Amino acid sequence: MVCPVTGRTGPASAPPAPTARTSPAAPAAPAAPFSERYLLDPAVNADPYGYLNSLRDHDPVYWSAMHRAWLVTGHAQLMHCLRAPAVSAERVRPLMDAVPEGAREDAERAFGILSRWMVFNDAPQHRRLRQVFQEQFAARSIGRYRAFVERATRAMLTRRAVPGRSGDLVADIARPLPALVFARWLGVPQAHGPSFWYWNARVGDLVLGAAQEEREYRTSLQSLVNLDDYLADLVKQRRADPKDDLISAVLAGGQIGKSVSEEEFVGMLTQMAFAGGETTSNLIVNAVLALLEHPEQLAAVREDPALVPMAVEEAMRFDGPSKMSIRTAARDFDLDGRPVRAEDRLFLVTAAANRDPARFQDPDAFDVRRGSASHLGFGFGAHFCIGAAFARLVAGAVVDVLVREYPGLELLGGQHTWQPSLLNRALTALPVRY
Repeated sequence: MVCPVTGRTGPASAPPAPTARTSPAAPAAPAAPFSERYLLDPAVNADPYGYLNSLRDHDPVYWSAMHRAWLVTGHAQLMHCLRAPAVSAERVRPLMDAVPEGAREDAERAFGILSRWMVFNDAPQHRRLRQVFQEQFAARSIGRYRAFVERATRAMLTRRAVPGRSGDLVADIARPLPALVFARWLGVPQAHGPSFWYWNARVGDLVLGAAQEEREYRTSLQSLVNLDDYLADLVKQRRADPKDDLISAVLAGGQIGKSVSEEEFVGMLTQMAFAGGETTSNLIVNAVLALLEHPEQLAAVREDPALVPMAVEEAMRFDGPSKMSIRTAARDFDLDGRPVRAEDRLFLVTAAANRDPARFQDPDAFDVRRGSASHLGFGFGAHFCIGAAFARLVAGAVVDVLVREYPGLELLGGQHTWQPSLLNRALTALPVRY
């Protein structure tokens, strides 16, 4: 039988015949018609899952005239997009088109840098760029930093999170710790940290769409150029005097200047610098929030700290740091019976796909024993997040120490404020009592 609302088929079943002891059931009320909402509506931005569930149930591949894009919310359909050669990650031109006319003169070099980010490239360029970092970002290589990450986590918590005192987990731990660890790994001297992370934040404004006014665009574009200049100089220093850091390790691999130019290498380092803190920070906050809002799950992890890695994976699925990624159709293709045309935009809404009941049992429940890493929080396939092992290591270290050593950790009252973003799922603050 075909559902008149979704067009999906399902088995027909007759209602039970009434008996002498019961009266016939009233006819079921018709399902409420689907009504599209703007994804940056404050209520949807604050708690997107109810709306995304209704959107996915209505149509997992939905053309949104409001957003001028296909909203792909079903797990199977989104996986299809991540595998399809017709779906392109190239997104630099749309970003440049959004720049106000008055800031365009500053944009040429900045967007040249963005064009070297591997996340904005398709095969075979993407594969060529990515492979120079593959070994250094592998879990076994990241594991070398486990002891350092654990020491840094405990030291920062000791200074900033005194048991019994209140604080903001975002400002106290989640934002500074990944920045500290990643800067150490990249080889950025501690004295350069403030400028380095300021530039990264402004690059984030550009890439994530927070820049709106001409002045904000100019600041973001110049920050990207500054970041590129700084990292180019750091690469020259490491060529002359190698250290125990990421840049030196990649240079030692011998591919820079051969399969990948030095200009491309520096451009990719700007991507690494931007991504190195943002995703991990948001994962830490969202994982801790989910545990504190589900006391029985927190108790389970406290009873068995071996569940910490599973809790981090479940947080990625349940309320991960990324809500969606944006793609473009490189050519016409069919998606679940829908005719996608060349140049159409596709919003791959992983936040909805990660709660698809066709893929996950009881998907709206937070369950640290779910035992499945098949979520799409880190992407899939060629564009699977190269920094996943780093994010897992740092987030796991924070959750582990908080679970083991802060038995009084609790949320403080008040509403949480989420940054307005199509792409990111990020709290502005998380007030807690340590």
